[in-house]
Amino acid sequence: MNLTPRQTRFALIAGGMVVLALAAAFVLNAFQNNLVFFFTPTQVLNGEAPQNKTFRIGGLVKAGSLQREGTDVSFVVTDTAHEIAVRYSGLLPDLFKEGKGVVAQGRLDAQGQMIATEVLAKHDENYMPPEAQHALDKAAQARAAQTVKP
Repeated sequence: MNLTPRQTRFALIAGGMVVLALAAAFVLNAFQNNLVFFFTPTQVLNGEAPQNKTFRIGGLVKAGSLQREGTDVSFVVTDTAHEIAVRYSGLLPDLFKEGKGVVAQGRLDAQGQMIATEVLAKHDENYMPPEAQHALDKAAQARAAQTVKP
C-alpha cells in the first residue's frame, strides 16, 4: 500500500491527535479521582456530602468534645449551627486545640460519624481555612436571622 505524502501527513496528524486525546483523558481521570471536596457540618447533615467517597469537613473543634485513648482520638467539628463527630487514629497536629479551626479528611460511616484519615489544624492565631470561615460566618448570619424573626 503506497501512501501519498499528503496521506502520510494526515495519518501522522490523526495519530498524534489520538495520542493527545488519550493523554488528556488519563490526566482528567486521575485529577477527578484525587479531587477532594470541602463541606461544613450543616452541608453534611443536609446530604450534600458524597456517600462512600472521601471529602473534607471543616469548622471549629467543639469545646469539651476531645477524647483521647492512646493514639485514637474523637472530637466534634461544628460550624456553630450543626455538629459532626469525628474519629481519628494517629498523632494530631501540635496546634490542634478545642475551640480552634480544623479540617478533617475522611469518609462517613453508617452512623454518620466521620472516620478521618487526616486532620489539619490552623497554623497561627489569625488563620482559618477560608471555607471554614465562610461556613462559620454563614451559620452566624442564619442564627442572627432566626433571633430577629417575630
